[in-house]
Amino acid sequence: MCGIGTATNCVYGSDGKGSQIHPNEDGHLRFRGEDGCFLYGVFNGYDGSRVASFASQCLTAELLLGQLNSSHSDSDVRRILTQAFDVVEKSYFETIDDALAEKANLSNYLLPHNELSSQGQKVQERLKELELEVSGGATAVVALILNDKLYIASVGTNRALLCKSSSDGQNQVLQIGRPHNTENEEELQRLAALGVDSARVRQAGLISGQSSTRRLGDYRVKFNYNDIDLLSAAKGKPVISEPEIHGVQSLENVTGFLLLMSEGLINALESAHGPEQANQIVAMVAAELALQNSLEAVAQSVVERIKRLHHDVYVSGRQRATFCSRHEDMTLLIRTLDYPLAEGGTPTNPSGRIYPVSVPYSNSLSTSKTSVMLSLVMPSQNTLTNGTNTASTLEEGTPTPGQSPTATLQSTNTQTQSSSSSSGDGSLFRQRGSQAAQPDETGRVPPYVDFTQFYRLWGSDHSEGGGLGPHPSEGNPTLTCCFSPGRIRGEHETDLK
Repeated sequence: MCGIGTATNCVYGSDGKGSQIHPNEDGHLRFRGEDGCFLYGVFNGYDGSRVASFASQCLTAELLLGQLNSSHSDSDVRRILTQAFDVVEKSYFETIDDALAEKANLSNYLLPHNELSSQGQKVQERLKELELEVSGGATAVVALILNDKLYIASVGTNRALLCKSSSDGQNQVLQIGRPHNTENEEELQRLAALGVDSARVRQAGLISGQSSTRRLGDYRVKFNYNDIDLLSAAKGKPVISEPEIHGVQSLENVTGFLLLMSEGLINALESAHGPEQANQIVAMVAAELALQNSLEAVAQSVVERIKRLHHDVYVSGRQRATFCSRHEDMTLLIRTLDYPLAEGGTPTNPSGRIYPVSVPYSNSLSTSKTSVMLSLVMPSQNTLTNGTNTASTLEEGTPTPGQSPTATLQSTNTQTQSSSSSSGDGSLFRQRGSQAAQPDETGRVPPYVDFTQFYRLWGSDHSEGGGLGPHPSEGNPTLTCCFSPGRIRGEHETDLK
């Protein structure tokens, strides 16, 4: 019922190649307890993976060793969740107490002694080691399912999405909670009540290097916040670990899926698509659920798709390329709720069957020519709705209000002899010279798409009926495909007109 997809952080060079900056710092948990209790979590670590790793292990012990049972009321569950987060953070700080004490002792030693002496240099080296040992924190989003009710506990900037499918095939998306960051009005009011200048916080955008106003760990902002200029006026602890509990969402008779997303995944999507566009991930998940019979494969495929999209925007040189020079670790957890998976790789959900077609390609910067294999998706009438927006379940771009399902071309195997073919700038379907531009005597553009493989597979799937188009034995069909310039997306994806 659950799958995890991950990708490590990456920074792109001038040649478009990526390299990892640091080890993966994210963490996650997925457990089934007694009495029909399920626990899931995604943790976004920073400055190391220690806090994310510790929280993912300790939180499980604080919740699933008899603390929760079906007799608990909603208020009981909220109390237990809040207490668990508090215990986890206190337990973490206990593990670094000795290191913090040694760090304080060595720092005091350096004050009256020469830092340039051999002994002083050894002390400095040890201080650096201790700082690496004790620094770091994590944000968290945790989902608890008990008595067919969903509770979401969040600290920081991760996200939970609940997608409900109705009987008519519509998908309703609900974002549960808002991020605790320097743009959250309620969080700014909480800081202002403590004496912090909220206007300065909003303008700075970061508190000790992070946008989150709630986080686990990070001793610097928990114990030494008065030494931080932005927080120096605070009368109490400004950055807290107390979770915001959202609920209760009844899951009785609900068909759909739950998504838990790390901050790195959200930022990668919004860097490529624009602000407030991360929830379009639901369309990608629905598409992959229709194609694959493993939730692990579904989650990983969606993460890889986002990773490719982010990279393609960067190398395209388009307006949003400047926002996509790097991305942090990405984690996606998918929990289905009576949602059908594909059987044997064949879609059971209404996203459509995929058939290949071959399109000749010539780069505008080169005379070399080759074929690009694309897949023609034949969707049914089911669509994804998010508020008033409607979009094809395979659409990666921003939805258009009222848009109906369309046949979508997805790149599955791109083989070109020029690196610019993956730039996502529309070069795949550029004008291919005077030959392609000249219409015949009827005013039609000569056909150039080979549908042979498409009809062969279509015929095998529709052998009892008349099928679509001529039989493969009749040769290549004379169909003309025109591609709308402006609809081309990353990974050479475009609408078939």
